[in-house]
Amino acid sequence: MTQFEITKAATFDAAHHFPNEPEGSPYRRMHGHSFQVEATVRGEALDPVHGWVADLGALDTALKTAAARLDHGLLNDHEGLEAPSLERLCLWFVAQLQPDWPGLCRITVARPTIHERCTLTL
Repeated sequence: MTQFEITKAATFDAAHHFPNEPEGSPYRRMHGHSFQVEATVRGEALDPVHGWVADLGALDTALKTAAARLDHGLLNDHEGLEAPSLERLCLWFVAQLQPDWPGLCRITVARPTIHERCTLTL
């Protein structure tokens, strides 16, 4: 059995803060980042017509739709992101994508301008 992994990426900009940080903490103040999210789907290339794991265009649309829900907003306003760490962003994207993408095997959320990233492997 040959397994392939296909990956698409999307970007979004959003603000956040960590309300439970002590007074004076820079994390407590609202601030923003540019984010990049990558979704990887693993599977066999079983599609009899195209010979692919899944339609990359459909994965692109699904990922960009999820990212658009967060774009230019306050992450803290979304369920599950009340304390919006990179780890919780990974979990949020899994919740958005996994129902329609059962082969989802990895989500990476990065803040490229400050060289930070988090990967959740499923």
